[in-house]
Amino acid sequence: MIPDMLLFIAAVIGGLVVLVWSADQFVAGAAGLARALGISTMIIGLTIVAFGTSAPEMLVSAMAASQDNSGLAVGNAVGSNIANMALVLGMTAAIAPLSVHSRTLSREFPLMLVVMAGAWGLLWNGVLSLLDGILLLSAMVGVILWTIHLARTAGARDLLIEELVEEIPEAMAKSRAWWLLGSGLALLLASSKLLVWGAVGVAEYYGVSDLVIGLTIVAIGTSLPELAASVAAARKNEHDIAVGNVVGSNLFNILAVLGIAGSIGPGPVDPAVLYRDFPLMLALAVALYLMARGLNHSGHGLIKRWAGIALLLVFVAYQVSLFLVVSSAAKGTTVT
Repeated sequence: MIPDMLLFIAAVIGGLVVLVWSADQFVAGAAGLARALGISTMIIGLTIVAFGTSAPEMLVSAMAASQDNSGLAVGNAVGSNIANMALVLGMTAAIAPLSVHSRTLSREFPLMLVVMAGAWGLLWNGVLSLLDGILLLSAMVGVILWTIHLARTAGARDLLIEELVEEIPEAMAKSRAWWLLGSGLALLLASSKLLVWGAVGVAEYYGVSDLVIGLTIVAIGTSLPELAASVAAARKNEHDIAVGNVVGSNLFNILAVLGIAGSIGPGPVDPAVLYRDFPLMLALAVALYLMARGLNHSGHGLIKRWAGIALLLVFVAYQVSLFLVVSSAAKGTTVT
C-alpha cells in the first residue's frame, strides 16, 4: 500500500509541475501565433493571456469531469478561488501593500461578486447540470466580449489593460509558435490526466471525497501561477495587475471551470460546497472589494500589510478545518 501511495503523490506533484509549465508554453505559443496573424495586442492580452492563468484549472476540470469525478472539478474551481483571494493576495499584500487604481477593477469586482452569487444559486438544488454548464460557459463568452468592448471604447488610460498587454510574449516565428502551442497542449492534457489520477488515488487511499482533495492539494497547486504572477507584479509596482490576475482568474474558474465540468460530466454537488465553501468564497470577495475600492470613496483603495496577514490566517484556518475533515474520515467518524 505504501508504494502505491507514494506513486499517487508523485503523480500529483509531477502533474502539477508539468501542468503549470506547459500552460505557460501553450499561452506563449497561442499569443505568438495570434500576434503573427495580426490580432491586436489588446485582444491578445484580454483573452489569451488572461485565459492562461486558469488553463490548469480548466484542463483538470475537463479531465476530472470526463472520468466522473465531478467533486474534484467543483473543488478545484471553488478551492482555487479561495486560494487566489486568501493565499495569493494575502501573501502578495503581506510582502508589499497593494494600491488599486484601475477603472477596470471597479467594474470587474462587482461582476465577480454577481457571478459567484449566481453560480451559488445555480448549484443550490444540489446538482451541477448540463444546462448549468451551458449557462456558465455562455456567460463566460459574454464576459469576454463585454471586456473587449469596454477596452476598445474606454476613453481613459487603464493601467490594468496596459499591463496585460505588456505580459504578451515577444513576437516569434509562426513555426515556433505552432510548436509551443501544440506541445503545450499535449503536455497540458497528459499532465492533467496524471494529476487527476494521482488525486483520485490519494482520495481513495485516505477514504475522503475527491471534493476535499480538489479544495486542498489540487486547488493550491493550480493557483501557483497566480501566486507567482501576482508577487512578481507587486515587486515591479504593478499593483493593478497583481489584483487583476486574481479577479480574472476567479471569473474564469467559476464560469469556465464549472461550466466545463457541467457540460462534460454533470452530477450531484456535495452539500458542503454550498454551506461551507461558497459562503467563504463570497465573504472573501466582499472583503477584497471593500479594500480594493477604498472605504473613503476616493476612487482607489489599499490592501494593507495587516489585511494580507489576516487573509493568510483565514486561509490557514480553512485548510486546517479541511484537514480535520480528512482526519475524521480516516478514523471513520462523521463530521458535520
